[in-house]
Amino acid sequence: MLKLRGNILPTKSPLDRRSFLTLGALPALGLTLPRLLAARESDPTRRDVSVILFYMAGGPSHIDMYDMKPDQAAEIRGPFAPIETNLPGLSVCDLMPRHAAIADRLAVVRSITHDLSVHDDATHWLQTGYPLLNARQKGQQHPSQGSIVSYFRTSETQAMPPYVCIPEDYRRHLGFYEHAAFLSSRYNALDAGGDPSLGNYRPPDFALPGEMTIDRVEDRRGLFGALDRLHQKTASLPQFADLEDVQQQSFELVCGSQAREAFDVSQEPDSLRDHYGRHAYGQSALLARRLVEAGVSFVTINLYEKDVDWWDDHYTIEKNLRKRLPAYDQALAALIDDLEARGMSENVLVAAFGEFGRGPRIDNNAGRGHWPKAMHAVLSGGGLKCGQVIGSTTSNGGEPLDRPLRPGDLLATMYHALGIDPTATVPDRANRPIPILGEGEPILELV
Repeated sequence: MLKLRGNILPTKSPLDRRSFLTLGALPALGLTLPRLLAARESDPTRRDVSVILFYMAGGPSHIDMYDMKPDQAAEIRGPFAPIETNLPGLSVCDLMPRHAAIADRLAVVRSITHDLSVHDDATHWLQTGYPLLNARQKGQQHPSQGSIVSYFRTSETQAMPPYVCIPEDYRRHLGFYEHAAFLSSRYNALDAGGDPSLGNYRPPDFALPGEMTIDRVEDRRGLFGALDRLHQKTASLPQFADLEDVQQQSFELVCGSQAREAFDVSQEPDSLRDHYGRHAYGQSALLARRLVEAGVSFVTINLYEKDVDWWDDHYTIEKNLRKRLPAYDQALAALIDDLEARGMSENVLVAAFGEFGRGPRIDNNAGRGHWPKAMHAVLSGGGLKCGQVIGSTTSNGGEPLDRPLRPGDLLATMYHALGIDPTATVPDRANRPIPILGEGEPILELV
């Protein structure tokens, strides 16, 4: 069982399923939501942009994916051949053929660089915007980008949690540093509840408090049914059509089934599920699209299985990427196609990156080591100026040749796309203002 971590209303304490399903909460909900929704519609500067982040934990090889070096010696260029794409200046690995048709909708940043070569330390930087030495011993010191977005969007996403991780945020298992740190736990992610490519996948559920009896659970199930019946009856009344849009939206958020249905990937046609791919990457990407369509602001796709989805390719990199890249290629391309077909591209920023790149030379273990001096990030949509390659690396891919950028610049660009000021602050536990980024500015070519 999983708990919803995230606030539906701007209250001083988290509003979970237990507190939501009390009759006393319903009048307050009905009174508050119209004001919130009216405020949203009256704000001409508000940007309804969401993020879907493929977090490629372990450190994907830039040289074997988006920054290939075909003219170099075999130990540098690696085992794969480049293929041309429809974006001039960009060739990609031949294991990613679907990128060829969608590359003109990508912005590939090739020149991100930093100096932290330990997974935990580097991940803390890429997830929070703050470098941290010995992160595993110190623990997460700053909120993740998803939690920052949740902080700024909590009052704007009443029907859905602002921040979701698929299948989970892994803070209990690995140093992914994706939670809220000193912010309230209400800004942690909702874990999506399993691998959506598996037949036994189930949407997230909510833990029952210890005092909850079966009879009380049945009472709440009855209330859900009553809300559904109320929704069906009221929505058909002529008076409902005369309500202001914000009042209709308030009613839908209270009584509708949007939140419950958003996690049900089985509602998608088989043809679309096949297009995304019947694997963890594909079905996770499809679920992510359903979630942002339903109102989630930030979705992180975390996939971790050693030698399959974990990008830490110290050994047998060719074997590993032959398993991993086709699924990643299919999922990313299908997601970008699907968003465009639905008219959602400008409102959804798709991003893909890890914590660093891989070493310029394939070593004696047939792998590449950690390499923070050069790494890539891929961005698409979200109102950014895509269809370009930004920066380059030296002939062996070891460091930036031009336009060196830092992790903070990448995160600042993402915050900018979301309409969040990269120089904004959030309060720590002592209510002191802490900048959401330690450094960084939006990448000018993209904004």
